Parts: sequence; structure tokens; C-alpha cells
Amino acid sequence: MLETLLDDPPLWLAPALLTAAEADCLRDHLDRAPPWARPTLRLYGREHPIPRHQLWMGDPETRYRYSGRAFAPSPWEPTVAALRRRLEARLADAGIAASFNSVLLNRYADGEERMGWHSDDEPELGPDPVIAAVSLGAERPLRFRWRHREAPPFNVWLPHGSLLVMGPGVQARLQHALLPRRLPGLRISLTFRRVLPERSVDR
Repeated sequence: MLETLLDDPPLWLAPALLTAAEADCLRDHLDRAPPWARPTLRLYGREHPIPRHQLWMGDPETRYRYSGRAFAPSPWEPTVAALRRRLEARLADAGIAASFNSVLLNRYADGEERMGWHSDDEPELGPDPVIAAVSLGAERPLRFRWRHREAPPFNVWLPHGSLLVMGPGVQARLQHALLPRRLPGLRISLTFRRVLPERSVDR
């Protein structure tokens, strides 16, 4: 079942998309299987490594450019492709129309590794994207804040094997971050999305 966290814009949580055994198996497999990288981004004229490892995976046409660099997807890893099919079926059963052609995987070795404040509002995702995030490993809170401060910020704790669905309007009205915390343990997140190649631009 999907729990409704917000009605407008829609934000849903399934605390147990995967069983504990399934989540353990997938976390351990992904930890050792993909070619994890720590890319650098240019900020104020200097190159900075991001504070986590990541991997972009998807259909061949799901290329994008960010901070002057071109990113091409790795091919779908079979276990991730199977998770995509399961996820799309789960959302269809809940009456949520969504199909995904790419996924961004982030690997956080411990609670000190992080993701700063942002919205997934790149032009190639379209005006009202549906983003579905599967969390594996150490439970950490995703922090949300309203762009126009119309309500207080809030946390959504993401258990091992959970699914968070950010529906249309979430990226336009909210920002989110994975802030550093003194929490031990590996965490891997998979954020599924649909890239519209014709909307790709260099930012």
C-alpha cells in the first residue's frame, strides 16, 4: 500500500516495496556490481568531487549535460531492470501512470556522505515529472522544504526496501536534501525517472 504523505502536491511512501531479504540481496549485489564513480562538478571555476558515489543507468538515448559535462547512461543492469518493471506495475496498480527510461543510483558509504538541497527539475524531465525513489540499506531521513516557505520543513524517513514517489508538482514546489547525520551504515538509493531527450540542454 502507498501511504499519502501530502495531497497537494502528491507525495507517497510504501515502507516495504521489497521484503527484507529482497532488499538485503539487492543492496549487497549493487554494492559490488556496478562501476561506481565519484564525478567532479565545476563550481565557481573549481572542480569538486561530489560527496557520494553514483551511477547513471538507462536507455541509450537518455543522455544529459550538467555543469558543462556530458553524461551517457550505462546499460540497464538486469536486477535494476527487473526492479523497474516491478515498480511500474506497482504504480499502475495504485492508479499512478508512470514509465521510466533511466535511473540515478547514489551510494552513501555512511551518514557523512550527503546530497545537498535541490529539486529534480532539469528541463529534460519535463514540467511535472514523477520521480520514484527506492532506498536500500541504512535508514535515513530525506528532508523537504517548501520553495516559498508556506509551511514548515519536514522529514521523511526512508526504511530499507522502501519506495518514495514524488508526484507531479513536487519538484516545482519543494526542494529536498539528504543531510549529513551521525548514522552508520551503507545506503544506496535508486531514483527512477523519465528523460525526454528532445528537452536536453547544456546547463
